Amino acid sequence: MSVYERFPVADLQGKQLDKIQSLEKELRQEIGENIVLIAYDEEGRNESNA
Repeated sequence: MSVYERFPVADLQGKQLDKIQSLEKELRQEIGENIVLIAYDEEGRNESNA
């Protein structure tokens, strides 16, 4: 199984996506570099723990 199959991109919605984007902006301002955060969903992980 490839790493792409094991860790598909997480399906984030609304406030969850806003939090990621806010943290990206904060990190960009702190270090002066373009930071991109990527959320993955580990295969087999119980969604109730998300």
